[in-house]
Amino acid sequence: MLGKLARQQNPRVLVGFDKADDAGVYQLTADAALVQTIDFFTPIVDDPYVFGQIAATNALSDVYAMGGTPLTALAMVCFPASGQLDVLERILAGGLSKMIEAECTVIGGHSIRDDEIKFGYSVTGHVHPDRVLANSGAQPGDALIFTKALGTGVISTAIKRNKAEQSWIDAAVASMTTLNKKAAEVVTGAGAYPDDFRVHAMTDVTGFGLIGHAREMALGSGVSLRFYSGAVPVLPGALDCVRAGFVPGGLKANREFAECLVEYVDGVPEEIRTILFDPQTAGGLLISVHPQDVQRVLDELLAAEVPAVKIGEVLEGTPRILVTS
Repeated sequence: MLGKLARQQNPRVLVGFDKADDAGVYQLTADAALVQTIDFFTPIVDDPYVFGQIAATNALSDVYAMGGTPLTALAMVCFPASGQLDVLERILAGGLSKMIEAECTVIGGHSIRDDEIKFGYSVTGHVHPDRVLANSGAQPGDALIFTKALGTGVISTAIKRNKAEQSWIDAAVASMTTLNKKAAEVVTGAGAYPDDFRVHAMTDVTGFGLIGHAREMALGSGVSLRFYSGAVPVLPGALDCVRAGFVPGGLKANREFAECLVEYVDGVPEEIRTILFDPQTAGGLLISVHPQDVQRVLDELLAAEVPAVKIGEVLEGTPRILVTS
């Protein structure tokens, strides 16, 4: 809908909504730019503290995906007038715990009465204008690295239907409450990770699923992508959820929208094809790296205790996504 409105022409906007990227980037000076994002949603777990943690982790992720560092956050709350305030307090406390971990300061927020609970943050970060990692810079020959694992969408659906095993829930919650902070620091050479890798593009895999966000990378970069389906990490229980039919509406919408760009090689199982479209909450980073740097990036990520694997590569040609077994 934003695309139907008049385009504001501002040369300081380095990344705007027209680029379908993770966050907006606004240049302040020759050496500094703001990274801005917003995200909020309804509860996906029963524990209000954990829900707050997940919402904060998810909102912070878009800043990390742009190569930025979070600075401040504003909380957004929709809460029933008859709701128990101790529940709201736990949600806010959970979110704050992740903001503290991210060294991002909550400086305020806004709340309204609503029959359905919703919670999230608007997050502002900073990045050097020359160090922005957009989703549109992937180059032929690059390797594709992915952190975390797929499956939070289907497992969340199983949770809502009271069909999720505790081990599945534990794995999904651990993933959704793990910041992409260390992964981004490795990629950008920040802090304790000074190596300067040739990373050409990066995005976080969230609501549009792996294929949906890969589609944006392929179209934005003018390249094709190849994924090795057997290498794509999947959370425990996720494929069981797919087989049992615990498929969220968002997954179906993602598939209807993006599958036209996908070509499967014979032998890719249907449950794997399905999970590639699973909408993720606080998902991992999809990173396009120069082939000569890929092993060093993987080594640094693993040394930082970030789960990371090579799941594909960037190819020349008309934008499309090839999925092999």
